[in-house]
Amino acid sequence: MTPSTHATHLPDIQAARLPPEEYARRFADATPRFTSSQALLEAERCLYCFDAPCATACPTSIDVPSFIKRIGDGNLRGAARTILDSNPLGGMCARVCPTENLCEAVCVRNTQEDRPVAIGRLQRFAVDALLEGPRPQIFSRAAATGKTIAVVGAGPAGLSCAHTLAREGHSVVVFDARPKAGGLNEYGLASYKTPGNFAQAEVQWLMGLGGIEIRNDWKLESTAQLEALRQEYDAVFLGMGLSSTAALGVPGETLKGVQDAVDFISALRQCDDLSQLPVGRRVIVIGGGMTAVDASVQSKLLGAKVVHMVYRRGPEQMSASKAEQEWAQTNGVVLHQWLAPVEIVGVDGNASAVRFAEQALVDGKLTPTGREITWEADVVLKAIGQTLGNPLLAQAGFTLQDGRIATDVDGKTNIDGVWAGGDCRSGGLDLTVEAVEHGKLSAKAIHAKLHARA
Repeated sequence: MTPSTHATHLPDIQAARLPPEEYARRFADATPRFTSSQALLEAERCLYCFDAPCATACPTSIDVPSFIKRIGDGNLRGAARTILDSNPLGGMCARVCPTENLCEAVCVRNTQEDRPVAIGRLQRFAVDALLEGPRPQIFSRAAATGKTIAVVGAGPAGLSCAHTLAREGHSVVVFDARPKAGGLNEYGLASYKTPGNFAQAEVQWLMGLGGIEIRNDWKLESTAQLEALRQEYDAVFLGMGLSSTAALGVPGETLKGVQDAVDFISALRQCDDLSQLPVGRRVIVIGGGMTAVDASVQSKLLGAKVVHMVYRRGPEQMSASKAEQEWAQTNGVVLHQWLAPVEIVGVDGNASAVRFAEQALVDGKLTPTGREITWEADVVLKAIGQTLGNPLLAQAGFTLQDGRIATDVDGKTNIDGVWAGGDCRSGGLDLTVEAVEHGKLSAKAIHAKLHARA
């Protein structure tokens, strides 16, 4: 019997699918930190290359050989300083950065031993040692400049910008729409990547420098608000990320049980008791990026019986790294490629299945082959990318490119005194580490302009 012929459809969406003690085990740290002995042994594998390719491959230009050498010498504080001087969110980036595609991909040990130095885990080891130590603050502020900068968005780009400006002696007010600072780090990443409330611990470390104020529950919703910021502050940085999920554009998208993957992840991250979080027995996640992987794996960890992750192109085009794809499969997620959603089938207002059309490349274009497949589903999670979704930016006169704010290399927009970075900025890789670099570069440009004006 096909889903559309059911007289009634009661979706199987329940909480407490697992024994209570199982949740803590399943959502424990996916990559446990190195012990001191493990870190020392791994650090000794580094060849400390001159003009090291790993440092060049890092979007924030961390001096990788230098910090690893310090770990080998037992100087963890010095190692952490080297990291955080280039990347003030180095602790989070060590946890979530796709190092297998960046610094570790170009490590010379790949050719010698078929295994790179574990740069990301060493970075985490050094930063964690600092943040958990008795003297976590290693930076101090320059003399107060009397200048105040407004930062819109307390995500990776905004926090990086704020911290860099505060080190230069400026005062910074960060406005954020959410109850907690952190942006994607707090609301959008898999909890097994950032256990122990690390996102908030990192925010507190950043705030410990001084000179930074965060005002929560403030959303940029009008051109009048933007103009007020421009008038009241010496410069404005926009780092508000992406607020809207792209639509599938297929029938049935508004049925109950159809949800944005980012909303599912956010609810999970803010849930104090995972046993009370409902999950479907049969889940279909549509998308091929890291958000799709995080949503798929966490659905499985919550007790979903079957999780299909479906992408319309081939595995090589998936934005989720090969390591992420393998992680999904290791956790029981079934990956499918070359399938595009045609319809979300509904019964009694609830999603009951998704119909897909097989795709093939014909003269470089995705073309249906004529074959279709349908899988039953209680929950359908959309993870096909996000959009800026803020019409006031065009109304305010910003130059937009592909729906995002166009800037120069330092993040300067076409509107005087306004910079932008992170996911809301056009171009780039949509990575946390890149957003950090955007914030840092814009802060340096803002400081240079304010210093020249003084």
